[in-house]
Amino acid sequence: MSATARKSAPMPDDIRAAKGGTPIVSLTAYTTPMAQLMDAHCDFVLVGDSVGMVLHGLPSTLGVSMEMMILHGAAVARGLSRAMMVIDMPFGSYEENPGQAFANAARLMRETGAAAVKLEGGVHMAETIGFLTARGVPVMAHIGLTPQSINTLGGYKVQGREGQAEVLLHDARAVSEAGAFAVVLEKIPASLADRITAEIAIPTIGIGASKGCDGQILVVDDMLGLFTAFKSKFVKRYAELGEAAEAAIEAYASDVRARKFPAADHVFADQAPKKA
Repeated sequence: MSATARKSAPMPDDIRAAKGGTPIVSLTAYTTPMAQLMDAHCDFVLVGDSVGMVLHGLPSTLGVSMEMMILHGAAVARGLSRAMMVIDMPFGSYEENPGQAFANAARLMRETGAAAVKLEGGVHMAETIGFLTARGVPVMAHIGLTPQSINTLGGYKVQGREGQAEVLLHDARAVSEAGAFAVVLEKIPASLADRITAEIAIPTIGIGASKGCDGQILVVDDMLGLFTAFKSKFVKRYAELGEAAEAAIEAYASDVRARKFPAADHVFADQAPKKA
């Protein structure tokens, strides 16, 4: 799905139809400027609940609220004209029952303009996925390492090892059959990701999975070197903007203390210059 070949933003059915084709490209975004930078290059942009850790300094995604997602979702929407926007449903906004999930999903889509929502969970969320899709809410599923469940998973561990592969296969089949248009596979063995990709009818989006997935996603601040609290094995740094930004801030502070900034070029004269 080449951005240069596309004239308008794809819809969830377009993402579904990309199964087995050119790999689907995605990144997370939380602000308008960042969304503008990735708009021409991504097939879909995810407003992830990782915003809580990346921008708000929270220790996990569990403290992210609906209001935070709506604020950042609306900002990202203002920066997109080509890429489809998907938004995460935060912890506690969909698990109680399908009715709660629909009310909150509808609010997220209505107040941000997102084309779809993403929620975490496999077999136990299949009923909710079916309920939402039957009522006009496209759903991207998310299985494997599900960050909203780290307290029950025992931390950010690789999932699907030691006899647990069949559990994740069952999860993948369940969300596909329930109507999800794609599924994120996070932090699972590559061979398992390849098997899931081959066995289910919807695209797989890998993050710490396999290059054989139908697409890939990364947290943009991770791949740009802006978020450095920790680095996962599956993150490739395409830039070190955090280091460059710190060096620039250090140079600015030094210039201010030495009264080198502002210089003559940065201040205004008593009279405006005469026009030629």
